[in-house]
Amino acid sequence: MAEFFRLDGKVAVVTGGGQGIGEAICRRLAGAGAKVGVLDLSQANASRVAADIGGVALVGDITKETDLSRLFGELEARFGSADILVNNAGVASRKGRDLPIWELVREDWEFVFNINVVGLALCCKAVLPKMIERRFGRIVNIASIAGKEGNPKMGPYSASKAAVIALTKSLSKELVGKGDICVNSISPAVIQTPILEQLSSEQINMMLSKIPLGRTGKPEEVASLVHFLSSSECSFTTGQCYDISGGRATY
Repeated sequence: MAEFFRLDGKVAVVTGGGQGIGEAICRRLAGAGAKVGVLDLSQANASRVAADIGGVALVGDITKETDLSRLFGELEARFGSADILVNNAGVASRKGRDLPIWELVREDWEFVFNINVVGLALCCKAVLPKMIERRFGRIVNIASIAGKEGNPKMGPYSASKAAVIALTKSLSKELVGKGDICVNSISPAVIQTPILEQLSSEQINMMLSKIPLGRTGKPEEVASLVHFLSSSECSFTTGQCYDISGGRATY
């Protein structure tokens, strides 16, 4: 790999790192020299990826602060505190309930927001004190094109990803003057990952029809963008949301 965008000496943690986009990000960051914590609910997935890249498996629930305290303690004991946080963990719906808003129940909203927004915010809270102390950090939040355009029958998901974009902008402003700490988000269109198993073929075909390049994205393509946003070269870029959508994005 080129000398630019190297991450030697950096410690990264990737939530949802055991499969799909998260796994691709773990492999990309490790390939650039970072020591990576693979945080996932699945012991098997986290251990598999961590073993492949020389990382550490961190198994727990990002919505539980007791879990996060333990997990980031394990990371620090093994590699040191996190320089890079990639908030990738997320869900599309509760048990595949892709329904119009008037047919949803409270639990549908709470399930999606608890993971996609609250869990993400708690992970930021867990790493930021040390980042501020060291006056360096990179946070990359995985949003979605749905958070900009709104997908039909995906109200909770679309709204939660819009919240991720807004949270990214708020946090970036809160960190101004606290060192070289950059917070950005990316908004992928449909990417070929296991999360598609939560969606109907109708939903998937609808999303594909909006992509001018006519295909799903690849996890490795997302990982390449995350790599730049995780690097020291990303030093004058914060509070932004970058599309990786095959031309779908309209603004």
